[in-house]
Amino acid sequence: MRLTAAVNTEPPWYVARCLEVEVTSQGETLEAALENLKEALELYFEDQPAPSSLEPPIIASVEIAA
Repeated sequence: MRLTAAVNTEPPWYVARCLEVEVTSQGETLEAALENLKEALELYFEDQPAPSSLEPPIIASVEIAA
């Protein structure tokens, strides 16, 4: 199953969030955050059924007045 992750930095952490399901993890490096997210997703799907179909999320920029 291929899922999409968005990663933000919140020093000193990288925070990785899955866009298809509500699962988030963190790590001290980008690689660690993604590996921890992968592990969290595997644990999540032990108790939750896998979706029958996954549409890729739409990712778009939004501008607002500052």
